[in-house]
Amino acid sequence: MRVRGLPRRIVMIAVIALCILLFIAWRALEGKPEVYPVLSEEEIQLTSKGAVQGDQGLVPYVQQLLSDTYKSQQPSNHASITVLATEFSSSSEEAKLSRRRDDEKLANVIDWRNGKGWIEWIVDVPQDGLYNLVIDYAPTDESFARIIRGIQIDGTYPFLEAKSIGLSRYWKDGQFPYERNSIGNEIRPVSEELMGWNAGKATDYSVSSEPLRFALTKGEHTIRMVGVAGTVSLYSLTLTTPEEIPSYESYISEGPPLTESDKWFQMFEAERFNRKSAVNVRTLSVSQSFTSPDPKGKLIYNGVGGETWKTAGDELEWEISVPESGHYAIDLKYFQGYVGDAVVYRTIMIDGKVPFQELLHYPFRPNRAYEIKSLADENEEPYLFYLTEGKHRLSMIADNSPIYPVVAALGEINASLTAIERDIRLISGNYGFGADQNLDTARVWEVTRYDPEMESKLRSVQQDIGRVRDYLLGLNQAATDPSSALDAAVNRIEKLVEDVDNIPNQIAAFAEIKTSINTWITTIENQSLRLDYIVVRNPRTDPKLKVPNTWDNIKYTASNFMRTFVQQYDTNEVNDEDALTIWVMRGRDYVDLLEVMIEREFTPNTGIEVNVNLIPNQNVLMMSTAAGDQPDLALGIAMETPVEFAMRGAAEDLSKYPGFDDVNNRFNSGLMRSYQYDGGVYGLPETQMYNMLFYRIDIFEQLKLEPPNTWEDVEAILPTLQENGMNFMYPKITLMQDNVLTSKPDFVMPYYQQGTEFFTADGMQPQLTSEEGLAAFKQWTAWFSKYNLPKDVPVFFNHFRDGDIPVGVGDLTMYVQLMTAAPELTGRWGMLPLPGVRQDDGTVERWASQLTTSAFMMEASDKKEEAWKFLEWWTSDEAQVQYGLDIESFAGIAYRWNTANSNALQNLLWTEEELNRLNEQNRWVKNLPYVPGYYFLARAMDFAWNDTIVSGDPPREALERAQLSLLREMERKQKEFGMLDYDLHITPYDEPYRRE
Repeated sequence: MRVRGLPRRIVMIAVIALCILLFIAWRALEGKPEVYPVLSEEEIQLTSKGAVQGDQGLVPYVQQLLSDTYKSQQPSNHASITVLATEFSSSSEEAKLSRRRDDEKLANVIDWRNGKGWIEWIVDVPQDGLYNLVIDYAPTDESFARIIRGIQIDGTYPFLEAKSIGLSRYWKDGQFPYERNSIGNEIRPVSEELMGWNAGKATDYSVSSEPLRFALTKGEHTIRMVGVAGTVSLYSLTLTTPEEIPSYESYISEGPPLTESDKWFQMFEAERFNRKSAVNVRTLSVSQSFTSPDPKGKLIYNGVGGETWKTAGDELEWEISVPESGHYAIDLKYFQGYVGDAVVYRTIMIDGKVPFQELLHYPFRPNRAYEIKSLADENEEPYLFYLTEGKHRLSMIADNSPIYPVVAALGEINASLTAIERDIRLISGNYGFGADQNLDTARVWEVTRYDPEMESKLRSVQQDIGRVRDYLLGLNQAATDPSSALDAAVNRIEKLVEDVDNIPNQIAAFAEIKTSINTWITTIENQSLRLDYIVVRNPRTDPKLKVPNTWDNIKYTASNFMRTFVQQYDTNEVNDEDALTIWVMRGRDYVDLLEVMIEREFTPNTGIEVNVNLIPNQNVLMMSTAAGDQPDLALGIAMETPVEFAMRGAAEDLSKYPGFDDVNNRFNSGLMRSYQYDGGVYGLPETQMYNMLFYRIDIFEQLKLEPPNTWEDVEAILPTLQENGMNFMYPKITLMQDNVLTSKPDFVMPYYQQGTEFFTADGMQPQLTSEEGLAAFKQWTAWFSKYNLPKDVPVFFNHFRDGDIPVGVGDLTMYVQLMTAAPELTGRWGMLPLPGVRQDDGTVERWASQLTTSAFMMEASDKKEEAWKFLEWWTSDEAQVQYGLDIESFAGIAYRWNTANSNALQNLLWTEEELNRLNEQNRWVKNLPYVPGYYFLARAMDFAWNDTIVSGDPPREALERAQLSLLREMERKQKEFGMLDYDLHITPYDEPYRRE
């Protein structure tokens, strides 16, 4: 046996050795990475026009710098001109201004209490030149909204970016060290704003690492500041000479002489920052070998940034100190693996100034794990920084300026593609989006007859995309996902060019290319970077700090695994029999904050102990309930779930508890329809996702259109929009279908606005085919057939940003995206109540359903009185306001808490204008009642829609089939629940809501 076994082992060893040798040979043959040629910015600047629709004629800043006007100017010669804010020469009526005496400035200042109107000052410039603009300002309200103002010189914007210049606000963590819960996990604190005056230069790190420069001639000029967003106090404006930043060589040669000093280093934890300029930049918990501090199996916030520190202009500042004056090296332990093989950039300052040019948009190369590297030159020779004894401020600002030429060029390419697509649609009469909408695919089109330049226009765009791809390759010295996507776009256009006359049958290709470009623009702009710690050291000192190798990671993973057998993971320190158990389906930050509020407010005031657990999805709740192991309360649950449980006797009727009427009055009556069933109320709404009308102000002004107030108005503006290759976005509604949330074109809104219901008053039969129902169905389907509304728009935000769908209906997710991901559109879009149907008395009825998240009590709970007290507290005005303000402090508007409590909504961080419009739409909320078999309604209406739009069936026939199929499913479900000849007592609702 041994003799026969020996050759096998030898063969196995030989095979393994051969594989290792082949791998080594492959790595050796792989050679050096490919070197790509580096293109200049000028080579991909396609035109001198702005890329954003509605801004034609405004030149981007980087192109303005190359213009003759700017090239002929030199930085001014140590000039400085200051004008006090109170010395303004004129202002508009829209700007709400007041004058007051400021205790810090010991002078009068101007409070600008809204983001509208304008103020003008007259300045006398002593000489021709380029100037920076310094604004001495202070935030006036404790919100997380950006302060944005436009700057005009002599009545015009000098460049595109001058339309929206941000004035930074600064925050810090509310406490340090962080509070810990009962099992030792850290709880992220709220952010506190650092109020006070800031004298900052007008900057835009998406286009320039240095402060913006304004070209002025000698003599009198008018500076107009235009309100865009936010409130602000103003003390002064100063035009000053741009500072010349030396090269590193000059910095060293002209500075103090290099000196020898004792070996020394100091580590500064990155998570202990001094301040941040964006509330969304957050600390992170990282569990890896040699992270500092080691979490040791706990949730410890030991890093900062990552994907929360990715937007141009987001700044982090730390306080560092050195024991004596001298030259020091600075090391960073960082991870940069969020954007593939792309490079990200930071502009680095010490004590508010960039020491030398090489720290403007300093590159951080990609890596696969944490590494420790010095701030160094291309040869990895560490830069030396002269620091005086004592404390200093080290700042790092996310900088997108090297990428901006790509972003601008892709914006122009998108505009060119939109123009070409518009021409094709005008030729073919096809205004559908999201799919090949041309139904006459057998027709032979003569595109070149009507547009002989079509092929050359496509070739031009193809070449432009190729140049942008080559610029990206040169910048990153690696092929990235965006460069590969651009390569695919080049090939896709090549296929279109091969048969120009067939392009009308491939119209969806334009949407595909533009969607891809828009997606990758977001990726290209991503400047994510995570830091563990910063080391300041004497140049001769080796701190001997480590990063893990494979063996270290294996040992650390094994150690963490062993900890799982001894560490406690349940935050409840009391017996389950004594504690109220709540399951929450939300993110970790939301649950942590809820626990803090319970420990600080609810438990001390009621004596009720609470155990809060996070669940990943609703299936956990359903399976646990079936197994008899359910919680007392569930929060963050889908809107239909409480009634689904009630139909099966698993949810508690809340209407029988004392004080219910007061609690019920906190919410919109139309919203509560989704929680009423068979005379009871089985849940309460926590959040409410409003549907609103969004429109591009700039494009509507350009087309001389008014935003629609009714659906007749929508139909009236469609010809103008479609003549310009644009369209209207009709909303989708999210409903449960086959236990899965699905999105369908919203059929609820036209039905309710036509004054009809989907079910009879007893809830036992559908009534889709009433005269009002048929009229609503015809109107709904006509929008997609007669009026050519797009049948499928994958991402409304992208089309809205691009400008080809400049108006439509979206929910508050759209609002958050516009506020956080489209800074270039600040001040160029509006949010209004939904279009409705005008009544004889002139009022407009805007009935629509609104999606919610829910809280409900389990029928099997043995702590129902305690659970009810919790619901009373949790849905109260005070708790909802505090929770909403605190959760938004974690990440800004991205964490906006859309409370369903109507009174609490008034005290969250909406502007007065936004709140008025939300309140108007809130008057017209009318949700579906849930009855046995309700889930089939979405499917039945979807089938009827397809039968009418796609198959061309008469609306009445399609609707009658839908009525019949829905009736069968409802009767089947009624039989299952033993509810034949039953009355569910659906309460009629036709009066708009009035907040008490």
